[in-house]
Amino acid sequence: MRIGDLAAVTGVSVRSLRYYEEQGLLTPERSSSGQRTYSPDAIQLIGLIQQLFNAGLCSKAIAELLPCINDPASRTPELRSRLLRERERLSSDIAKISLNRNSLDNLISSLEAK
Repeated sequence: MRIGDLAAVTGVSVRSLRYYEEQGLLTPERSSSGQRTYSPDAIQLIGLIQQLFNAGLCSKAIAELLPCINDPASRTPELRSRLLRERERLSSDIAKISLNRNSLDNLISSLEAK
């Protein structure tokens, strides 16, 4: 499928798909005329990339993690450490966001009491 078709199916902009390619997250085939073409497997890959971005990972981290999904041999202790660091960072972010939400809840409660 072409880049526009992939964008339509996944809900990801053409610009984002090109960015994924620049970052090494997505590798299209090229037609004889140089147009990008994608296999149906790209749909699932885009979904995974989106999940990882939504989880707060940067493109560099995602590029490092993607190979381990299809290649168990690349699942090294270093990769596990990296994943654990990312998880700890997310846990810290969640704790901060929870504190902010609690502060807002307190403010809302105090405004309702007046």
